[in-house]
Amino acid sequence: MKKLSMYSLSTCPWCSEAKKFFESRGISYSYIDYDLASAEEQQRISKEMSGFQVKGFPVIKIGEEAVIGYSLEKYSELVRSMSSESSQ
Repeated sequence: MKKLSMYSLSTCPWCSEAKKFFESRGISYSYIDYDLASAEEQQRISKEMSGFQVKGFPVIKIGEEAVIGYSLEKYSELVRSMSSESSQ
């Protein structure tokens, strides 16, 4: 199964909702609150996200795919794709 990771902001209500979405489905993920990260970590994250045309948070990554912003529809698609991969 691909690893799910999230870049969020500690004060972002949509980021909190995204975390709740994955937690309520029992999907493990890692996250980094960008605004609380060290300057070096912020630079690394910014460089990594530059290929995704990020205009907001949260940023949900699974493998090389990313979902920018809060989208239940896109999150559900990711969950379905993760489930179908794990059953193969």
